[in-house]
Amino acid sequence: MYELETTTLRLNSRDMFDPSHAAALSRLKTFIPKASAAYAAKRNYDDTTHVATLSPYIRHRIITEQDVLTETLNQHSPQAAAKFIQEVFWRTYWKGWLELRPSIWTAFRAERDAALNRIQTESGLRQRWEAACKGATGIDGFDHWAQQLAASGYLHNHARMWFASIWIFTLQLPWTLGADFFLRHLYDGDPASNTLSWRWVAGLQTKGKTYLADPENIATYTHGRFRPTGLASHATPLEGAPHPASGPAPISDPIDPVLRTGLLITEEDLSPDWLLNRIAPVATATVQTTQHRSPLIVAPQVCDFVRDTISDCTLRFGDRLGPVTTESSDTLGRWAETHDVQQIVTSYLPVGPTQDALRGLPLCQVIRSYDSAAWPHATHGYFRFRKQIPALLDQLGAA
Repeated sequence: MYELETTTLRLNSRDMFDPSHAAALSRLKTFIPKASAAYAAKRNYDDTTHVATLSPYIRHRIITEQDVLTETLNQHSPQAAAKFIQEVFWRTYWKGWLELRPSIWTAFRAERDAALNRIQTESGLRQRWEAACKGATGIDGFDHWAQQLAASGYLHNHARMWFASIWIFTLQLPWTLGADFFLRHLYDGDPASNTLSWRWVAGLQTKGKTYLADPENIATYTHGRFRPTGLASHATPLEGAPHPASGPAPISDPIDPVLRTGLLITEEDLSPDWLLNRIAPVATATVQTTQHRSPLIVAPQVCDFVRDTISDCTLRFGDRLGPVTTESSDTLGRWAETHDVQQIVTSYLPVGPTQDALRGLPLCQVIRSYDSAAWPHATHGYFRFRKQIPALLDQLGAA
């Protein structure tokens, strides 16, 4: 349907992220001593010196949010590391908010596909979109970030905000195409954090509140490297439907201990030890769904990263998994028949491409206690959710 290949320029730079659990743990231990005052004071500068760069690992749960929180509180008090802890819970809040309102993801997909159809027939829109994706707009900073993302699969959070604001308000491109661009190129491309953050910049998430990229702010937090001119001076909120009412939080399916059980590992949770403490699978299947992030081609380096992290996971837990094979949504049923599997247990598939790809399959989905404790509190804005953090830390044993 979409003939145009839009994967952007690949630059010759060293990959930042080793796709392994050992690398994730090493990065965590290196960063945690800096998770207090230094992080709070310097996290908005667009280098990686003062931020954790753990998001690709957390997004795929190569290490988990609870791992990060526990390690943080082993070295810092909740007060000293409050800003970092809050940022970890931002990701959790976004996940929970979307779980309570899955129709937002459905609406995003529909609007994105409509925008992709527009670029097939509107030459001006197509040209602006192509220039933005390639980093060929002539806008100082923006072009660098587009090319950096294509090269490394990563952008600093502050750069993501500037980029999204310029995309929406200066280039006047559909926000859904920007969210799609990120989702195709980010190692940490997450349907909740990515979609809802773009909505927030656009004024759709917190109604009437937008984020306007400011040249002086950019100059300050890039140490003077970029000071773009010609940026939009106003950010009028985009129009959109009211938020749907929040629904109930998902709950786990019961595991039948009598049935022959297979384990399904997806890119949503690559630390299955918590499930292996409850089941002894007769066989394990892995399914990669990265290509379902977009109707367009997902960056090859992102697909490779996810593939290699899945392989690392099966190597780490190999002696507990039984025979392991790589399957697809189409072959999973045949895999179950081959191994006489009567129930397929998997970590809960959150709203997003993996859930879309595996919808309708007879899966026993189990939710981590971290998610089941936190998600029900994502009913309103983050600041109401944030009040629950001390109680959640106690409940989860992280404190």
